[in-house]
Amino acid sequence: MVTTTTGDTELIDTGEKRDCLGRRRTPVERRQELLTAFRQSGLTQKAFARREGITYTTFCCWAQAERRKGKLPVAPAGRKRRREGAPVRFVEAKLPAAVAAPLEVRLPDGTSVRGTSAAEVAALVRALR
Repeated sequence: MVTTTTGDTELIDTGEKRDCLGRRRTPVERRQELLTAFRQSGLTQKAFARREGITYTTFCCWAQAERRKGKLPVAPAGRKRRREGAPVRFVEAKLPAAVAAPLEVRLPDGTSVRGTSAAEVAALVRALR
């Protein structure tokens, strides 16, 4: 670690490698150590990433790459998965009764007639003529 002080400004170089956008680069060996620790931790990916100070989405990318290689279980620890052959459960959802769409008729003289029943709107238009 190198510290450089200039007036009120202090620059601390921890020796971490960074890309052109300033993001930390984690060596492959360190990633493997973290993924092994994750498998043994029993934590969710989110909790593990938070504990280790890693950006959650970055850790998810590392874990996904390991899953593709077959080195990491598909289901995160602590999550229940549906057993193969287990029945699927459905819940009936009731929707509110549909409200009739309002109808509007504009007559040539600028009069507007509105209603929800086509028969009633038509009768009113005939009566106005």
